[in-house]
Formats: sequence, structure tokens, C-alpha cells
Amino acid sequence: MPEPRTVPALMVHDLHLLAVLLDERHVSRAAVRCHLSQSAMSRTLQRLRVLFGDELLVRAGSYYELTPRAREMRREIGLLLPRLEDLVAGRAFDPAAATGTLRIIGTDYSTAVLGPYLLPRLARTAPELEIRVDQRDQDSYHHLARGRADLALSPMVPDAPLRWERLFTDDLACVVDRDHPVRDRLTLAAYAEARHVVITPTANEQPLVERWLHDAGHRRRAALRVTHFSAVTAAVPGTTLVGTVPRRLAEQQVTDPRLRLVEAPEEFDAFAYGMIWHPRLDSDPAHTWLRDMVRAAARELTGAAVSRPGTR
Repeated sequence: MPEPRTVPALMVHDLHLLAVLLDERHVSRAAVRCHLSQSAMSRTLQRLRVLFGDELLVRAGSYYELTPRAREMRREIGLLLPRLEDLVAGRAFDPAAATGTLRIIGTDYSTAVLGPYLLPRLARTAPELEIRVDQRDQDSYHHLARGRADLALSPMVPDAPLRWERLFTDDLACVVDRDHPVRDRLTLAAYAEARHVVITPTANEQPLVERWLHDAGHRRRAALRVTHFSAVTAAVPGTTLVGTVPRRLAEQQVTDPRLRLVEAPEEFDAFAYGMIWHPRLDSDPAHTWLRDMVRAAARELTGAAVSRPGTR
């Protein structure tokens, strides 16, 4: 083990590199995330080992395991690093001069519905930032917790400590073939009997729909499972299948004359759509700016919907 020595005040850059190393537990992957060569990242690890008098990462086969001290440091660095970055910067976030990458987790629903109000706004305000929108999956909340993503958009309220804030509300509509026998609304019994296109953005189900059906003592039969809401319009024409889609997206995308919208069972409630982030970013100037941009986009979205006759 390296001999410990007096640890000078670490630069924020060093702490960032350490945080990535402890997160990835792999020198090559950490080097890629930090835009360094593998040899440079290896030298960084050796320097940090000397600074802290601890191995930090211990090789186990082709991977590394964290030492007990490294596990403790990983938790603390995640909380302290954003605040230290603010102290060192000593200035407010300037989006016009900002560089780097912002990672937002969502689905094709959030991209299609909120995206037209959010993405151009971000591009205009922060022209040097790269905006990356990743598909939501079962690991999305872990990505937020581990600093691999900045923000998630979802109707699902996460467990603590993640924050969730309501942005707007929506409800569900059903997409059917124009010759489908249903008239204006599907009853719950008819809905349960139908064969469905099930949208599975995060798992093998549509969580809100499955929860409502379960509470009512029903299940539905899946004829087709797809990962994107937009796939419904390709699957339904000429069939008796039913696709259940958020209304804001349905009214935007269901333009095929072979299709029509009918009301979902009245037991299906409206739902809130929100943004999610980790509390360590509560006071981070860049993240505060990002959340404000999302709020402004949501206000513009809801204002545009109100201004259009006949919309909800």
C-alpha cells in the first residue's frame, strides 16, 4: 500500500476524476468518460492513491473493487463535489459560455410533447452545450443517483432521496382502427377483453395502466409489445388492436385517416408528468438553470394547449 503523505487541498478537477474512477471501477471506462487516455487515467489513479494513502481500487480479475475507505469517499464526494465546484467557480452559471454535455432521460412521449418547447430553448440559450436525450429504462434512477444523467422526465414518482416536481398533466386515449366496433368510449370490461398494443418504455408493462387495471380487478391481453408510443400508429391499422397513448401525444401523432381516437375507460385517471433529479444538485447553478428551462417549456406547452380550441 502506498505510504500516506500530507494531503494538500485537492483541486475540484482531481475530485471529479476520483468520483468517476470510483463510479466506474474501471480505468478504461473512466478514461473515456473524462476524455483522457488510459495511461493518463492510470497515472491519475496512482497519484490519488498517494494523496489519500489508500489503494482506493483493488484489482479483482479484469475489474476493480473499492476499498472500504473508497466506498465511504464515493458517498461523500457525490454530495460535496457540486458545492465545491460552485465555490471554486465563484460565479453564476453562464449558459451562453457553457460547454460539455447535458443528459436528459425520457421517452419518445417526452421528446415529442415537451421536446418542441424545451430542446430549441436549450439550443438557443446554451449553443455550446451538447444535449443528449436517452431512453428511460430500469436503470434510469440509478443513473441519476450515480451522476450519469442530469434529469429524468417521467410520470412515476421515485423513492427518496430523488426529487420529483410536477410539470403538467395528461390523460389517456385509445387508438383504434377506424372500423373498430367501439363508438366513443371503451368500457373497462371491453378494454379488458380487447387485444392490446402494450407500450413498455421501462419494463414489460405500462405501469400506470397496469396499476389501474389491477386496482379494478382486471388484466389485459397483450398482442404486441413495443418500446415506443409512436409504434402504436404503425401497428393498429386494419386490426382490432387497441393502443393506449397519452392524449397529448395521440392528438399530435394520430393523423392517419385509417385510425381514430376513442376515450379510455373512465376508471383511468389523469396523471401528472414531472421531472426528477438528485438532491445533491438542488443548489447547483447549472442544474438550477436546466430545471428553470424545463419549467418554462412546460408552461409554454400548457399555454399552447389552452390556446387551441377544443384541446385539454
